[in-house]
Amino acid sequence: MSTMDNRTGDGTRAVRAGLPDPVAYEPTLPGPVFAAHYHLPGEPTGPYTYGRDENPTWTHLERAIGELEAPEETGVETVVFASGMAAVSAVLLSQTRAGDTVVLPSDGYQALALVREQLEAYDVRVRTAPTGGDAQLGVLDGARLLWIETPSNPGLDVCDVRRLADAAHAAGALVAVDNTLATPLGQRPLELGADFSVASGTKGLTGHGDVLLGYVTCRDAELAARVRRWRKVVGAIPGPMEAWLAHRSLATLQLRADKQGANALALAEALREHRAVSGLRHPGLPGDPSYTVASRQMRRFGSVVSFTLPDRGYAERFLGGLRLAEEATSFGGVRSTAERRARWGGDAVPEGFVRFSVGAEDPEDLVADVLRALDAAAP
Repeated sequence: MSTMDNRTGDGTRAVRAGLPDPVAYEPTLPGPVFAAHYHLPGEPTGPYTYGRDENPTWTHLERAIGELEAPEETGVETVVFASGMAAVSAVLLSQTRAGDTVVLPSDGYQALALVREQLEAYDVRVRTAPTGGDAQLGVLDGARLLWIETPSNPGLDVCDVRRLADAAHAAGALVAVDNTLATPLGQRPLELGADFSVASGTKGLTGHGDVLLGYVTCRDAELAARVRRWRKVVGAIPGPMEAWLAHRSLATLQLRADKQGANALALAEALREHRAVSGLRHPGLPGDPSYTVASRQMRRFGSVVSFTLPDRGYAERFLGGLRLAEEATSFGGVRSTAERRARWGGDAVPEGFVRFSVGAEDPEDLVADVLRALDAAAP
């Protein structure tokens, strides 16, 4: 179990989070446990009974994420899932019932639209409002649950989590925050008043583009039990290898977050004056519409930069001309990726809108490549 206290630095915590007590001649991080069933004599009172319900590899990872998401809180519980959307669905569908009202961001992750359809099919009412300007405050009346996504994906708007959480709780609503883009080293929603911190571990948490994973962290045992029961009912469990890879990746989280965040800011600053770029967004860029709020509640600003090029053709030529960024749809990885987000539909963005996930390359190389590709893409 962890012996770290509240003063432990982010790097130390990331390296040591969730590790078991040392055992002579055993590995520091035990390997993945592959088991559908366990020896189970007598009454099933032990910690591990069946592979759909518990796994020692999940336990280590869940403890680690809890230590990162809420290092100053006791009684925090984390539940890991097969994907970020499994985690999102578990919260929204385990905490609501027919007749309830849920408030979602109108500019959130595009797959939220699918969850909305499912909620409405179950006779749960859904209201939406944009992330920016704390606009969700205006639609909280009578809500059972408020879902916040900050920074939003892909627009990178930021809202005041504490202000929204206080208002939601005063109105009798639970509060969940999608913390995917920030990661636990960038933002701690539970410390800002949220009931749930939810994320896709596929992105910056693991950072290598080779693991699908999600998680839910909360401080209330009853709420956590509902989420865990939902995982059991739908079977949305991570494989032990994926869980082990995720835990292994946490050791470099601070290194990656700091390097990629610095690179993202360098790229944003380089793009600020380019003639083809408009609508440039990064929460850590002074002058960004979200900078003031982000500076108050975020500890790191993330690795994603968004901007708009004049049209679809310009954006596609730019993406095709990049040498140090892969055209891919995820974000948060150590290798830079970028995409024209409108190609998927569902996001209210211009045809030339680019979401750029900044990796861990040398910033001089990356900036030079981006500027070269921008100039080469001009008509």
